[in-house]
Amino acid sequence: MLVCTLGDLLLDVIVRAPGPLAPGADTPVEARVSTGGQAANVASWVMALGEQARFVGKRADDAAAELARSLLAERGVEVAGPSVAGSTGVVVAFVAPDGERSMATDRGVAPELRADELEGAWLADPIGGAALAAADRAREEGARVSVDLSSWSTIREYGPERFRARLEQLAPDLVFANEPEWELVGGAYGLAEAAVVKRGSRGVAVIGANGSEEHAPLGAEVVDTTGAGDALAAGFLVGGIELGLEAAARCVAQMGAVPV
Repeated sequence: MLVCTLGDLLLDVIVRAPGPLAPGADTPVEARVSTGGQAANVASWVMALGEQARFVGKRADDAAAELARSLLAERGVEVAGPSVAGSTGVVVAFVAPDGERSMATDRGVAPELRADELEGAWLADPIGGAALAAADRAREEGARVSVDLSSWSTIREYGPERFRARLEQLAPDLVFANEPEWELVGGAYGLAEAAVVKRGSRGVAVIGANGSEEHAPLGAEVVDTTGAGDALAAGFLVGGIELGLEAAARCVAQMGAVPV
């Protein structure tokens, strides 16, 4: 199976502090730089779980983009998409002692991907306007389409009703969302065959035609929750909810959003 992801390839800077930062002074922390962006993270986890992955997205032509591309390629992910002048996005994730993270995001050129920049071959052999075009082309190749609603702050800024209308146009087969995202769009089930609602430490709800199934998280020492939802999505796509929960537990037990 080949899973094709469409979205951002960024650099993640993960900062884990033992306590509050000292204003105007230094605070010893643990830091890590790796690839980031939800689509890139899902592709990384798909590879780690034993399937093939292709990332499609717009990249800058700077040194940061080359670093991000090479790190993703080292994981075995095929990287496709246009490269243009500009700057690569960076996500700074601040991880609290309990593992919960807050993110400051600069997406760089990634959101500028246009429908006319897509090539059909990137979306062949399963995997704004670019997402709609990608979904149409993927379906032409017999692929199924899933969408992650990330993130609630972006949905609120874009407008929940306007966002839901775009989602209806996209007509995904599967929707991933956390609880705030799910609530903002009024519950996206009905637009897709199934939905996976991520509830953090309370587990996951899988909603389908036969109702909702609740799944508790697997036990794991929580180090860093960054990327747990991406790992869950990758596992679900590859092997269903059981593998999704295993991947999420593996992710929170380490530092960073990609498998180590």
